[in-house]
Amino acid sequence: MSLFIASAHAQAAGQQPQGGEMFQILFLVGLFVLFYFIAIRPQRKRQKEHAEMVSALNKGDEVVTSSGILGKVTALDDNYMVLNVANNVEMKFQRVHVHAVLPKGTLKSIG
Repeated sequence: MSLFIASAHAQAAGQQPQGGEMFQILFLVGLFVLFYFIAIRPQRKRQKEHAEMVSALNKGDEVVTSSGILGKVTALDDNYMVLNVANNVEMKFQRVHVHAVLPKGTLKSIG
């Protein structure tokens, strides 16, 4: 048994190949660029489109909120809006919770 241990200690460690640092740096930069185009850029585009939709809300628009409530905008504030969700039922929501603006007449066609 001692024969194997002695031979293991007797082996000299080889030198590391040169130029590996540049490959690692380029790999990390390439990975970040790939991540940017797959995750960061599309998310920023969606955020920008949502902000434009929220800022373009007008009184009388029919909207669906992120919780799924359908209603017609009756009043607008800088941060809040009032939705008419049924006869004599109005609810106040934050404007950022608008999920989509519906085409005119959607609420009448639903029921």
